[in-house]
Amino acid sequence: MTETLLSIRDLSVAFHQGGETSIAVDHISFDIRRGETVALVGESGSGKSVSANSILKLLPYPAASHPSGEVFFNGKDLMKASDQELRHVRGNDITMIFQEPMTSLNPLHTIEQQIDEILELHQGIKGPAARTRTLELLNQVGIREAEKRLGAYPHQLSGGQRQRVMIAMALANRPELLIADEPTTALDVTVQAQILELLKSLKDEHGMSMLFITHDLGIVRKIADRVCVMTKGKIVEAGPTAEIFANPQHAYTRHLLASEPKGEPPPCDASKPIVIEAKDVKVWFPIKAGFLRRVVDHVKAVDGIDLTLRAGQTLGVVGESGSGKTTLGLALTRLISSKGRIAFVGKDIDAYSFGEMRPLRNRMQVVFQDPYGSLSPRMSIADIIGEGLKIHEKALTDGERDARVAAALEEVGLDPSTRWRYPHEFSGGQRQRIAIARAMVLKPQFVMLDEPTSALDMSVQAQVVDLLRDLQRKHNLAYLFISHDLKVVRALANEVIVMRMGRVVEQGPAERIFEAPSEDYTKALMAAAFNLEAVNLSAIRQ
Repeated sequence: MTETLLSIRDLSVAFHQGGETSIAVDHISFDIRRGETVALVGESGSGKSVSANSILKLLPYPAASHPSGEVFFNGKDLMKASDQELRHVRGNDITMIFQEPMTSLNPLHTIEQQIDEILELHQGIKGPAARTRTLELLNQVGIREAEKRLGAYPHQLSGGQRQRVMIAMALANRPELLIADEPTTALDVTVQAQILELLKSLKDEHGMSMLFITHDLGIVRKIADRVCVMTKGKIVEAGPTAEIFANPQHAYTRHLLASEPKGEPPPCDASKPIVIEAKDVKVWFPIKAGFLRRVVDHVKAVDGIDLTLRAGQTLGVVGESGSGKTTLGLALTRLISSKGRIAFVGKDIDAYSFGEMRPLRNRMQVVFQDPYGSLSPRMSIADIIGEGLKIHEKALTDGERDARVAAALEEVGLDPSTRWRYPHEFSGGQRQRIAIARAMVLKPQFVMLDEPTSALDMSVQAQVVDLLRDLQRKHNLAYLFISHDLKVVRALANEVIVMRMGRVVEQGPAERIFEAPSEDYTKALMAAAFNLEAVNLSAIRQ
């Protein structure tokens, strides 16, 4: 038997607020052996991250407490360790990678400064020796031209590069245990495949153990030796990965395995009217240099794209971050300026000013990726959804407007009586339903959906996809669906555009794109999304 590195026994976590106590983790137990990867799987609110943060006592004490439990690391109970002992363990013997590297990295310090700080704090390495070790780490995690990146700040790196920097920081002190908390959730499928490949190879190379926290069972299948399935603070099933996938015993595990978005989009009818038509659309951002700030070049975010979108049809736009997907959507809705012809229900709108576009805004709506960021925390749900009606349908009485808000909430599957609450009182999936209701209350013809499911759990994704499909059938809506999640696109889109570096790589019926892609880049995207082991990373890196 391989020696046990971490042993969690009967761990509970309670949170205390306003005289009330809630149990977030309820008597869980599991082990991690040396060199082993254990996945902690469950939906948002299941207690995964709280359990992981308890290992290093990173919870907000005294608001959080441990009614029961022991956490043995190398035979020592960390629950009883002093602050000084924990400081030695944190970042040295046990390190963590978090979901969103942009919020984990210091925006005011360069990459070199942030890695050097860890080396100096834990190993006393400074100066040229620290720079040498930092370069070694950046090269190890696959940062290209690492020496040129030393002076870069986090905002100057892509999401994948930032996550690689986080991994470099985590490996700086050669830890025995790496805790990875949703490290790939916010990344493109191809970057996700690269990060998973990197973590797996580094774990094997350094002989580390890993606790991998995720809600995505597809990732677990590729990286974990054993799985613990959590819901409502309890571990309801645990065992070897192959066994859990082949023969799940608990109903919740079966629910997770079955929660991938399914179904097909409504059939496309070529006789239906054209809602959006674009010809040779370009969005170029100038690059200025020199004392006089002359334009020396352009960033071609969107470079000559044609498309047609009919009523009742969904056009999926896929590609990696930076490919121009969202920029294209913003150009089509005239939220940014562009060149080329854009027609909305037969009217050329490419030359329209902001004021000229305003009467059309109720017929063109947008649903964004992060509902918590797009919903005002100071407004009630009734005010958020009713705001558009106040602007576009001023003749409505207060009672009529309230009735429309209630009907919109009911249509998206929410209780109308909750409309006096505020966004923070709802779950992520409920907030996205509110964002959809805000768009639908104006009875639009065209809706741009910009990554509307990427921040949601798998089962909630499936529910939102079903909702969008039902609304499209009911109202004959035209969707522009922007996403890097090809499984969701496959469930919704009739037509697909594959973008890379502002240009169309491949375009056509969704069935052909998914079943028989003709371009290497599209094939690599499909492999990354549907079979991570088969991904052709060379096609991505070229």
